[in-house]
Amino acid sequence: MPDDVSPAPSRHGAAAHHPAPQHPSPHIPLTPAPGPAGPQHTAIQPAPTPTPYPPFGGPTASPFPPAPAAPAPARLRVVVADDNPVVRAGLGVLLSGRADIEVVAEAADGREAYEKTHQYRPDVVLLDVRMPGVDGLSALPHLVGIAPVLMLTYSRESEIVHEALRLGAGGYLVHGEFTADQLVQAVRDTKDGRAHFTATAADALLAHMRQGTPPQRVPLPEGLGSALTTPPAPMQAPPHPLENSESLSQLQPPVGQSSVSGGSAPTPNRQQYRLSSREVEVMDLIASGMSNQQIAATCFISEKTVKNHINRIFTKLHSASRSEAIAHWLGTAPRNTGRQS
Repeated sequence: MPDDVSPAPSRHGAAAHHPAPQHPSPHIPLTPAPGPAGPQHTAIQPAPTPTPYPPFGGPTASPFPPAPAAPAPARLRVVVADDNPVVRAGLGVLLSGRADIEVVAEAADGREAYEKTHQYRPDVVLLDVRMPGVDGLSALPHLVGIAPVLMLTYSRESEIVHEALRLGAGGYLVHGEFTADQLVQAVRDTKDGRAHFTATAADALLAHMRQGTPPQRVPLPEGLGSALTTPPAPMQAPPHPLENSESLSQLQPPVGQSSVSGGSAPTPNRQQYRLSSREVEVMDLIASGMSNQQIAATCFISEKTVKNHINRIFTKLHSASRSEAIAHWLGTAPRNTGRQS
């Protein structure tokens, strides 16, 4: 066929078309190539986190007033009574070095302890036994009506421990038998009504409990507790509306009377009342002048239990009041008088 002859047209009048050879298409990147600014080249950015609307007109505004700052806890106030100035100074440094304790006053004898306790109204009184003038046991019955008292002393005699607890002490520590931290904890617990005893005092208390009945009172060493048998010169103490107007110099503690009394008081027939051993103990403490709180601390029972014992005691003694029960118990009540209205 000649070279200038064209292919015959197809039935539709067009030349026959042969498909072009297939070639792989070049790779087209998904990310647009950099180029002139334009809509087709704008990168898609993540949506920003929406900013919360400020409450009530500003970021610092609040519908509630700011809470008041918590007040600093009150420090536990202590009066230290000891005739040894070195002991007083050491206790002052030890206790006042604690963040929650403050020694507000010191005293060198029982009379000064009474005056300072009246003046400062402490949370706890630390009281020595042997002091010149008015000793600790003589002052103790008058101090416990103002503040809890923790005996802190070198005196370890069993009869002294018994007498201190009978008169209302909230604990008994003997020097040399406790650490500084134990003393601090005992002071804190005394304020809350929890008693502490060192080994010597605990042994004396355990012996007392094993006897089952109150031990016979005996004269205390060196005449302790009898300093107020003969009232000394009146002392000035700030009056307090909730307390009896009588001062320490006008009162005589029961221990002084029991130690020196030699009169011929009638012996009461207590068997007729049929009191239990615990009721006998409670009645003896009532007769000594203790309050329900002091009886509870001495006997390690609750005040509610003390009240239950007293109610049963009053029934058995046919008494309507403490004074009437004491009169029957001591044998000083008039005979055949029956219950008083």
